[in-house]
Amino acid sequence: MVRRIHSLVAASLLVAIAAFASGLRGDSKPLRDGGIVVSKNQAKGEPGGKYIDAHVHVWTPDTKRYPLAPGFKAEDMRPASFTPEELFKHCRPAGVGRINLIQMSFYGFDNSYMLDMIAKYPDVFVGTAVIDPQGKDPAAEMKRLAGKGVRAFRIHPRLSKEPIARWLQGEGYKKMFAAGARNRQAMACLIGPDALPELDRMCQEYPDTPVIIDHLARIGADGPIRAADVDRLCALARHKKVLVKVGAFYALGKKKAPYTDLAPLIKKVVAAYGPKRCMWESDCPFQVQGDHTYQASVDLVLRRLDFLSADDREWLLRKTAESFFFAK
Repeated sequence: MVRRIHSLVAASLLVAIAAFASGLRGDSKPLRDGGIVVSKNQAKGEPGGKYIDAHVHVWTPDTKRYPLAPGFKAEDMRPASFTPEELFKHCRPAGVGRINLIQMSFYGFDNSYMLDMIAKYPDVFVGTAVIDPQGKDPAAEMKRLAGKGVRAFRIHPRLSKEPIARWLQGEGYKKMFAAGARNRQAMACLIGPDALPELDRMCQEYPDTPVIIDHLARIGADGPIRAADVDRLCALARHKKVLVKVGAFYALGKKKAPYTDLAPLIKKVVAAYGPKRCMWESDCPFQVQGDHTYQASVDLVLRRLDFLSADDREWLLRKTAESFFFAK
């Protein structure tokens, strides 16, 4: 009898030890977070998280190696530093493993820092560059950068130096839109609602060019979310190559977590474009300043928008960005 009791105790101890070891290895069953399956390793913030952040800026305080563009000074860099390593402290605990970097305005048309970070972390980063649309040969520059992990090019009215009503009418933008169609590189538009009519015209002229509208077209940046602006953004959904980044929540509407005041806007945009043409973005480091956090941005899509199905969340948090930025 004593031997039997000892055997049972020993067996129980072995099971407990095996279970503990399994937990250390991360072999236990996946968690289900907001309808999306997440491994325990991802939930703990280890590299390889399944989500994709479609919009992050990085920069370094090393202005000797990476000089700032004319007109910028070190005091303009707020925060003073936001390197990939600083980014990882925010994104990895939230389950984000891959990121589309956006060239920061501090560096002008010199994309060196972003390109070096893509080369340093090739399994993590791709990029959106900024080039001069009025340069000698923007199409050639787009093709060159394609081999360096650049999937898109940020464009905005200030680059063209034209009135907002005709901000895309320069010859350089025509060359860029044509090259974008050939190379499958997107025009990533930093614009407000007033710039959408001219973009609409260009999408009609170049229907095969991928276009990404950043930050929900900045609707609500001044506070009110106007129905006319939402309708204008949703109208562009008829162009099948247009996608929308859903994010920069810190800067829109009430500008306060949990950002649920933005739910009606997001619902209309997702209904118009479909989840397969919408991608979540944080717009870090600006999303992690003051009272704003990275996790709060993720959580709005992951947990708070009850009109999204589990499959919708998969598309917004990973699949849409994966299919465009990380397609093999």
